[in-house]
Amino acid sequence: MDAFWHVLNFFGPALGVAAWASVGAKLLWWRALKPVSWLSLMLWATLSCAMVSVAGLLVFGVDGKTVTYGAMVLACALSLWWRGFRPPAAG
Repeated sequence: MDAFWHVLNFFGPALGVAAWASVGAKLLWWRALKPVSWLSLMLWATLSCAMVSVAGLLVFGVDGKTVTYGAMVLACALSLWWRGFRPPAAG
């Protein structure tokens, strides 16, 4: 049970940043993001934040570094931009 809570708390900041950023993006750019679902934005942002958290743990050997959180915010913003504002694929 301790391992479950530890993993949940490790990925908690990633989920929180992704949720707030997705909601904020949908509220601020509601016209531009109308065709993109909130769940899709949330999924992309959560995955990118989780990958940065794992990378930060591997690079620094501990979690909770400020550099990792800064990289998480940057990765979240880039993933939201990529999913929400990139031009549709031709085909």
